Amino acid sequence: MMNTLRLMILFLLVSISAMAQQIIPLYQGVIPNSTGYKMKELPVEYKQMKAGIRSVSEPSLSVYLPSSQTANGCAVIICPGGGYAVEMTVPEGKVIAETFVKHGITAFVLKYRLPSDSIMKDKSIGPLQDAQQAIKLVRQRAKEWSLDVNKIGIMGFSAGGHLAATAATHFNKAYIPNKESMNLRPDFAVLIYPVISFTDQLTHKGSRDLLLGINPSAEQIKLFSNEQQVTEQTPPTWLTHTGDDKLVSVENSIQFYQALIKNKVPAEMHLYPKGDHGFVLSQPTEEWMQPLFAWMGKNGWMK
Repeated sequence: MMNTLRLMILFLLVSISAMAQQIIPLYQGVIPNSTGYKMKELPVEYKQMKAGIRSVSEPSLSVYLPSSQTANGCAVIICPGGGYAVEMTVPEGKVIAETFVKHGITAFVLKYRLPSDSIMKDKSIGPLQDAQQAIKLVRQRAKEWSLDVNKIGIMGFSAGGHLAATAATHFNKAYIPNKESMNLRPDFAVLIYPVISFTDQLTHKGSRDLLLGINPSAEQIKLFSNEQQVTEQTPPTWLTHTGDDKLVSVENSIQFYQALIKNKVPAEMHLYPKGDHGFVLSQPTEEWMQPLFAWMGKNGWMK
């Protein structure tokens, strides 16, 4: 009876913690690469419920903290997908964050600027700047949130997966002010049916057009084709995708995985024959994330 009561109290503490979120601006003062123009943020609905946002010009982090009894010092920055046109902040953000919290992992849902010439001087680097700033901010405030600065990962879905993969392969160059020389490399990456490549054969054209424009140069295409940017310093990566994905070819994940293996970067990939794009959203979050938690555990990020 006493053990049951303790479990009930612990579950209540975890549930309360998951609901208690703090939203903080990503930048203090001037937003880098900004034209100064601010858009009016608009909701995105799915089945008459708010599922996300569009027209993002003021980036932020939503903070989800586990209870002190369950916290393990690990953190994940989540980049929702949406083709660089919208951000599905509920199914690919809030719901995922709440599941991480149940496992003692601190989660941050990144609301990143969506590429637009009206709000950015160079729209191609705007989302990457926000991902780098999120990593920098989490490491700067790690002590406040009881985090281990060596257990800060990044996760992305679809186009958010492209952003996460870009952060995981472009960390040697700071696209943001970084006079403190903070480490901008995520310690691990989690990529869910990600857009990886911007080559004509593999890309999700809508994502590429919005980030780079309709006539990108060969240099831009190569720079943002992340399978071509993998090195031995790329962080360990976990991927999942389906073979019948009609929106983002599974070859995106396969080629990134192959590049990781070629460069001797630890990687784990889970491929499924059916489910199409967004397949995890139709499954209980706790179930499809179990292999991810197992991978995180055996690599020491949850200890």
